[in-house]
Amino acid sequence: MLEDHAKLMAFFEQAEEVVGRKRLQKMVYILKKSGFDFSERYSFHFYGPYSEELSTRIEELCNLGFLVEEKEKEKGYYQYRYTLTDQGTSFLDDSKVQAPNMSEMIDKMNQKSSKFLELVSTMLFFDNFPKEEIEQKVLTVKSKQNYTDEDLEEAWLFIDEMKKH
Repeated sequence: MLEDHAKLMAFFEQAEEVVGRKRLQKMVYILKKSGFDFSERYSFHFYGPYSEELSTRIEELCNLGFLVEEKEKEKGYYQYRYTLTDQGTSFLDDSKVQAPNMSEMIDKMNQKSSKFLELVSTMLFFDNFPKEEIEQKVLTVKSKQNYTDEDLEEAWLFIDEMKKH
């Protein structure tokens, strides 16, 4: 019943901490597009790929006491910090979910800004188009982000690296 929840808990266990709702959405999406078995469906949203299912599951994990969501005031807006609880770790240990090792990819994503993860996830969202068309779509739908050619090149290198997991 809670297999999809347990997969998310395994992600949080390996991440140790995720800071930011947008970052969380992008990290899970990038892992999913890299071949990890997350079932959440995504649609295109203001900040790129977004999953209502993921938001709901996170809320459920918090309500079950398996995940802590801390709300912090940060420069005029609220930032959310997520960590797995001891109760969540115990549940995960008792579950039969076999979680692949995502730690290396999580670490690589944690070294990047949320803006960069938004770029990468948006590029992956349009991955059924040719490279030039993907770049054009990204620069159109994300025009306010002012992504540079260097940003795009770095994102392509990052995507190639993630696919090698």
